[in-house]
Amino acid sequence: MNTASTPTAPQAAFAPWVWGVPVVLLLLGAPLWLHWWEPSQFVALNQSFAVLPAGAWTALSLLGNAWGVLGVTAPLLLLAPRYLWAWLCAAPFAIVFARAGKALIESPRPAAVVDNALMRIVGEPMHNVSMPSGHTLTAFAVAAGIYFALPRATRWRFAWLWVLALATGLSRIAVGAHWPGDVVVGAALGLLSGLLGQLLLARLSPRALLATHWSLRLVALLMAAAAYNLTVEALDFAENQGVQNALAVLIVVVLGVYLRRNLAAR
Repeated sequence: MNTASTPTAPQAAFAPWVWGVPVVLLLLGAPLWLHWWEPSQFVALNQSFAVLPAGAWTALSLLGNAWGVLGVTAPLLLLAPRYLWAWLCAAPFAIVFARAGKALIESPRPAAVVDNALMRIVGEPMHNVSMPSGHTLTAFAVAAGIYFALPRATRWRFAWLWVLALATGLSRIAVGAHWPGDVVVGAALGLLSGLLGQLLLARLSPRALLATHWSLRLVALLMAAAAYNLTVEALDFAENQGVQNALAVLIVVVLGVYLRRNLAAR
């Protein structure tokens, strides 16, 4: 992306009916979040997902951690800052929905209800504040934020964003952390967060896409914090440390190029 002049990025657009998708998802998922078929449904899914190694599911869960997402999307700082901003604009809504849900709904996690011998638990067992799945919410907020910021004509090429978000949600069942209903509610609220984020993105100044703009420099500092946390903290699972280190290296490389661009623009 050329950062020498102010970019003229296309405005985000989606049909009005898209606002109804999160509601439809919540309604269709009612049997899940009402726990009509629990705990048998959770046990069946958790056990069937055990065909894949635990490391595959823990890596997918990292896509629902904000520090992990900053690492995965770090190249957008150089290549397409608008799409980086797209999910960052959705992030405040995702944080509010996740924290409000967990504060208002005292929902036990599967490990507190199901005989632990009947399920696979990866990492430390968790027992409370289950609803909604924060990782799923984050993953769908990121997917929706980026997807709906794309030009309509080319969005279909990026349908894999939804596949990754869904896989992140399923990983929360696979590691024994959440009920299927938590994942459905997280997906619906994440999608809503991404749509609300488009309202902020549409008001973003085109200058915020320039490498030398103060706001993008703040994002670079946030990425530096992400690199630090990815290196020194075990985010959710100790099994992810190798992936975390690789993402930290990616961030450092991206920030090195970004710094060079800023110095060259002086």
